[in-house]
Amino acid sequence: MNSNESVIGLIKQRKPRHVLPRELYLDPEVYRQDLAQIWHKDWVFAGHTFEIPKAGQYFTLQIGDYPVAVVRGKDGEVRAFHNACRHRGAKVCEHASGKVAKLVCPYHKWTFELDGNLIYAGNMGADFDKSNYGLKPVHIEVVHTYIYVCVAEKAPDFSSFRAAVSPFIAPHFLENCKVAFESNLIEKGNWKLVFENNRECYHCDGTHPELLNSFVENLSVAGVGGDDDPELVAHWDRCEAAGMPSRLNMDPLGRFRMTRIPLSAGAVSYTMDGKPAVAGRLDKSGEADIGALLYFNYPSTWNHFLGDHALSFRVLPIGPGETLVTTKWLVPESAVEGVDYDLDRLTKVWLATNDQDRRLVEGTHAGVSSPSYEPGPFSENAENGVCQFDDWYCQTMLERLEGRPQLKSVG
Repeated sequence: MNSNESVIGLIKQRKPRHVLPRELYLDPEVYRQDLAQIWHKDWVFAGHTFEIPKAGQYFTLQIGDYPVAVVRGKDGEVRAFHNACRHRGAKVCEHASGKVAKLVCPYHKWTFELDGNLIYAGNMGADFDKSNYGLKPVHIEVVHTYIYVCVAEKAPDFSSFRAAVSPFIAPHFLENCKVAFESNLIEKGNWKLVFENNRECYHCDGTHPELLNSFVENLSVAGVGGDDDPELVAHWDRCEAAGMPSRLNMDPLGRFRMTRIPLSAGAVSYTMDGKPAVAGRLDKSGEADIGALLYFNYPSTWNHFLGDHALSFRVLPIGPGETLVTTKWLVPESAVEGVDYDLDRLTKVWLATNDQDRRLVEGTHAGVSSPSYEPGPFSENAENGVCQFDDWYCQTMLERLEGRPQLKSVG
């Protein structure tokens, strides 16, 4: 049995509305196929344009087997490259982020312009044509500061996601933001467990006391619903009247979703008392209570937008049992730490929540690793979102492994 057939067989073992079979979390070959069929083919959230505002600034990330560098050019354009020298493959950008005049390989000093063109390669002879050895580009798209990259030879469509997400995030004016704080957390669990944990709040009561000071899990939008909830519809109506698109928008294939939810009574931000963490607003709606805009885009990101700040989350697999979760707290560019916001107050809720989620993911990965593990059923009331994620994963993997187009709706 070849690798494709083996993974297809494991996926087809899954019972409807049940957790995935254990091997889909643990098997190294499944992980290789996850990379090949999803991470090496789909658009992956890399970071924000305002993280590299000046020419020569860059940041790096690892997408499965591919090291990638995202660089601001002299012309102001943001480009992405495979972070491997065209000489003998050394990483050109060695650090997580930095600022350089040129991109210089640390090994033999091959030197590339910020647009990727090779401009110096010593001792290569008169017949060597530098124009043939520029850094290999990576597909890149930017939507309201969100940088997405795709390492595939041919990138999938991005326009449908752009058209769907733009109206929701545009009113938050992220172009005028900066990163106030960044957290990088390595979770000892499979990347699918990380996303499954995010897609429900069944676990929140008793686990996330800090978050529940303001966040209220709305079962109507945990999966794909919402129109039958009068309180939620009233919130949508009020926010949309203020110019803030809010009604749930779900990709027919289940890959992305945007919706706005109300917070608990009297709360307007993710703080211990529910009051704003930042003086000033991201939006210009004039509406004091806009709740939280939530958007996810599989496989790499979920996000929260409030009136005073926003949070972007990025998920990157490191191995079958390790996942890097990066969280960035976004505030108005003009906000001054210690004057307009207190960093501890801004970050306390989600630093605690992330660490609590890490423990849950790691405990689940350890339990799933037991030979005695048997996939259980999802709660029809509280785990529709997790089921939707697993449905998306299984359908995407099957259709790609079997060479079929993605045509069916997941929801």
